[in-house]
Amino acid sequence: MSTKIKGELFPSRSLVSKKWTFLLCFGSFCFGILFTDRMWIIPESKDMPRPSVSTEAERLKLISEGCDPKTLYQKEVNRDPQALFGEVSKTHNAIQTLDKTISSLEMELAAARSAQESLVNGAPISNDMEKKQLPGKRRYLMVVGINTAFSSRKRRDSVRTTWMPSGEKRNKLEEEKGIIIRFVIGHSATAGGILDRSIEAEDKKHGDFLRLVFFFLKFNSRAFGVQILEYWFLILCYFHQDHVEGYLELSGKTKTYFSTAVSKWDAEFYVKVDDDVHVNIATLGETLVRHRKKHRVYIGCMKSGPVLSQKGVRYHEPEYWKFGENGNKYFRHATGQLYAISRDLASYISLNQHVLHKYANEDVTLGAWFIGLDVTHIDDRRLCCGTPPDCEWKAQAGNICVASFDWTCSGICRSADRIKEVHKRCGEPENAIWKARF
Repeated sequence: MSTKIKGELFPSRSLVSKKWTFLLCFGSFCFGILFTDRMWIIPESKDMPRPSVSTEAERLKLISEGCDPKTLYQKEVNRDPQALFGEVSKTHNAIQTLDKTISSLEMELAAARSAQESLVNGAPISNDMEKKQLPGKRRYLMVVGINTAFSSRKRRDSVRTTWMPSGEKRNKLEEEKGIIIRFVIGHSATAGGILDRSIEAEDKKHGDFLRLVFFFLKFNSRAFGVQILEYWFLILCYFHQDHVEGYLELSGKTKTYFSTAVSKWDAEFYVKVDDDVHVNIATLGETLVRHRKKHRVYIGCMKSGPVLSQKGVRYHEPEYWKFGENGNKYFRHATGQLYAISRDLASYISLNQHVLHKYANEDVTLGAWFIGLDVTHIDDRRLCCGTPPDCEWKAQAGNICVASFDWTCSGICRSADRIKEVHKRCGEPENAIWKARF
């Protein structure tokens, strides 16, 4: 090429030939492609790293040396059991608190479901609906909890030989008639002591206790086929509530019993009876069945006694001032020897157990929980007959008593020795329970 300056032509040295222009353009194009590829490849390698072979090998080596489940299991097996127990003891309080919270939530959830069934619209739901909502859970007629103490072994044996079926007969009673009968007891002030061990031995022999206690259970997860670290777990199993036995703790025991029973067994009624009272089970069942269509049933021998403010006397009420002026009487409530409540009331107790106040006297306490509710109070004097000749005369007249005891002793006086006589003279026929239709 040439450039014209002042009329003359000169060859141009600043311009590039076509050949070089093409080469430069082609080179720029190739460089652009290369640069673009690197811009895509570099972020991909940073954002999505891929494990190298060496990294994977290190991880496998770590597992094989110390993190393999089998290795952990072998290490725990070889450890000293005493050392393991010592470690667990250090965290016992924390575990117990957590387990109580979980158990309480589970209980409240179960109680809320059952309460919703019967408290909504003020009436129980139909049996068909209950069966659909509670698949696989047996509905019983009643749960009878016999309140007992560590020192009452003779009383329990006398009950087993009179009105309470034992062994296979008790199992048959549960399966065919839907009646659960258990002795109810907590644990001693020194949990795991000689008193608790004696109850454990008795329960192992008879299997008729509802124990309001907690205990430790150690199991191997391998036995259950759990696909987790094969480790010896130390699990705190908490049976609904923890109750320490004591006469002044009867109100708390009653609350714990109903809360535990309603979460363990789905029944229409829950009965509490003392171990020095004679009971005719068939007659009790027939009595309760007559009220099964009613809602929120509270049945017993209703009474009203003076509020005792004087210290040192039996049945003293420390909170007497809450019941008005001196000389006032309690509201109507069922006597404590035997009473029964329907499932919706037992669920109410379970659901609200943490806010229900306890008074000194157990029967007053239960009545206080219901006094502000829409409860059906049923006063049935057959639940508080006297011992012979009273209950005997009534039986001969065809009016068999549900429960018999001596008012002067708040139970059968010397019941371990006399309950057989009461059973002989006032008891229903031996086959009455098997002929009864509930």
